[in-house]
Amino acid sequence: MAGTRRITVALFLVWGASRSALLLCLLKVWVFPGPDVTGDVSVIYRGWYDVLLTGGFPSGDVSWQYPPGAALAVLSPALLPFLSYAHAFFALALLADLAVLALLLYAGARDGGGARDGGGARGPWLWTLGLALLGPTVYARYDVMVTAVAVAALVAGARHPRALGVLAACGALLKVWPALLLAGAVRRRAWGAAAVTAGGLALVCALAMPGAFSFLRAQGGRGTEVESLGALVLHVARHFGWQGEVLLHYGSVEFLGPWVGTVSAGALGLSVAGLGWLVVWRLAARRFSPATLADAGFVAVLVFTVTSRVISPQYLVWLVGLAAVCLGRRGARMTVPAVLVLLACPVTVLEFPVYFGHVVASDRLGVTLLVVRNGLLVCATVGAARRLWRDTVPADERVLPPAPRFPALPSRDSTESRDSRDSVASSPSGVR
Repeated sequence: MAGTRRITVALFLVWGASRSALLLCLLKVWVFPGPDVTGDVSVIYRGWYDVLLTGGFPSGDVSWQYPPGAALAVLSPALLPFLSYAHAFFALALLADLAVLALLLYAGARDGGGARDGGGARGPWLWTLGLALLGPTVYARYDVMVTAVAVAALVAGARHPRALGVLAACGALLKVWPALLLAGAVRRRAWGAAAVTAGGLALVCALAMPGAFSFLRAQGGRGTEVESLGALVLHVARHFGWQGEVLLHYGSVEFLGPWVGTVSAGALGLSVAGLGWLVVWRLAARRFSPATLADAGFVAVLVFTVTSRVISPQYLVWLVGLAAVCLGRRGARMTVPAVLVLLACPVTVLEFPVYFGHVVASDRLGVTLLVVRNGLLVCATVGAARRLWRDTVPADERVLPPAPRFPALPSRDSTESRDSRDSVASSPSGVR
């Protein structure tokens, strides 16, 4: 008991110190190197806030690429009217961060074992350190709020399938990706609850405010973002005379020019292949443990993050949160992929915002940082997928299903031999 208390006290001390440092950077008491990361909140989100207050979505803004539930995150600073918009947003992001920590502590105490093996503390520590290493960007985007909903879905869904479905649907209406948490759902009640919730909320949004699904058009026009896996091809091509350019496009810094469409199509093909693998895994899986739900969700989000045309720094918040849930269980199977995601966090803060100018210039430092960060995520994805397959797919079904067995029909010779043995055994003298 004393050991558990010491671990908890140390955890909250590190969490409090690291979060205080993040807030001091956001408030510009300390100047964090690189471009200002608060512009999305103070300029873009604030502009959307004013439009949303008029009763419609900012469908005329191509940078609005989010499902209708994102309006709740953008409007949330109205809950703290005594603060400026940006300061209220940062405060709510901090509360969402604290909510994730509380959920992980609860799940660890319930499923992760005691302090002796550290099972219950691994997830909270991963979350605390991961967000600290990502820098102030984590509070300057609304992804930490979405991650709180996703973590709640996995924690509740372990025992309440309908809660998983409802929360996953709510998260999907905030930023789509929480729908992938249903990949490991075994019971149909989770899928049914998700379908009913998503359909009902989508209908309400469409009827209440015009332009609720305009984000779908904006998503279709995006190119290849400079931090993505596919962008590495174009970064290298610039050193061999490729005549493309880097511009702010659809709300992110993207490559534009010859062959960009081909690279984007390749990324889409990888996403389709990843979806195909998930479907094959789901059909082949037979062994479902209490950890499978979180493990499968972690793998699914990893697959679609790595193959996406965009890998923004805040995407790591999702992965850290899901990895923390996986580690919170006794006998966690995703330890190595989770550590790889954690190692990707400090590299991510170096490529954005610290050395983002080098990334945009495609120089040696910028390309090296992207190779290391994206390489770590690829290794985490492959390792997590292999572990999930081995844990859930029986060995005799990994290649071919076992051949059916039929009872052998007795032959004439075997019938005669059996009759001979029976006659000898029944002989009074027992002579053989």
